Amino acid sequence: MSDVNALRTPLCDLLGCRYPIIQTAMGWVAGADLVVATTNAGGFGFLAGATIAADRIEDEILKVKRLTGDQPFGLNFHMFQPNANQLLDLAVKYKLRAVSYGRGPDKKVIGRLRDAGIVCMPTVGALKHAQKAIEMGANAITVQGGEGGGHTGSVPTTVLLPQVVDAVNVPVVAAGGFYDGRGLLAALAYGASGIAMGTRFLMTSDSKVPEVTLQRYVATKDAEKIAVSHLVDGMPQRMIPNEYLSMLEKASPMKRLRIALDLALKWKAETGMTTGQALSIFMKAVREDSSSVAQTVMAANAPMLLQRSMVDGNPAEGVMSAGQVAALIGGLDSCEEVIAGIVRQAMERRSVLNQLTLA
Repeated sequence: MSDVNALRTPLCDLLGCRYPIIQTAMGWVAGADLVVATTNAGGFGFLAGATIAADRIEDEILKVKRLTGDQPFGLNFHMFQPNANQLLDLAVKYKLRAVSYGRGPDKKVIGRLRDAGIVCMPTVGALKHAQKAIEMGANAITVQGGEGGGHTGSVPTTVLLPQVVDAVNVPVVAAGGFYDGRGLLAALAYGASGIAMGTRFLMTSDSKVPEVTLQRYVATKDAEKIAVSHLVDGMPQRMIPNEYLSMLEKASPMKRLRIALDLALKWKAETGMTTGQALSIFMKAVREDSSSVAQTVMAANAPMLLQRSMVDGNPAEGVMSAGQVAALIGGLDSCEEVIAGIVRQAMERRSVLNQLTLA
């Protein structure tokens, strides 16, 4: 049996990829180049539509289609971004295979995507969110355990994954703590249909992240120090420690608020959001959950601070989202080398397990 058939799962059939390995839509990182490299290596990549400028996103989609020979790939979006409808229209126009998102889209939006033959694959960090996503119409789920980078929950993958697998009847993708073939095999043993990786793909030669920032990731060897903080935008985010986070920890609440307001204005200008749209988002937060107002004001912190590290090459002045597996990754291989290594190791471990079973 070939490697392709041995590791083929329902996820491969659903997404049209060779291997059940997904590259997540990391803001400022998952552009066309990374998606092309992932796709051509046999994985499935998501474009980070939330941080690609509105006047560039269509060109990025066309670039991926051209350089992959029109192979399937996906697009990530947030409903609160000003050009959310543009991304939805482009996903339908170009018949993209899948979209990924948080808890933003309503049933009408998801229904439109499903009617267009697009796989709807939200990322969740809790069992109740997975169940809600299915109720809203999702036909695949990515489950991220607390080991994962960026916004994350507190339940580890080994606990959350079996909970969700047992509760839903759609393909489940495991995220949070995966970087090699052992992890892929373990996820499949838990009942997942594949794995999703962010940090592993960020730490490749295809990610286009500035070298000075990548070296910060490579130099991080203590997984315990890749900790969760609420200081960036009020929500739990797992990041590599740096000078900026140290400053936030020492800053007064008033100083952090001033920083948040300044970054919010910069994000408004960056995205082309009108004052009316900004006020609409703010008022929605007031109506739906008054406790989330501060988080709404701070929501622009993460993308603007990530931009400093991932685009501007200023890791000391921004933030660096990372899963704890960053401490286990020693080099910057290409996406092709990463995926080939995962497949090879998974097959070797599978062979060993088969021998133990027969014995």
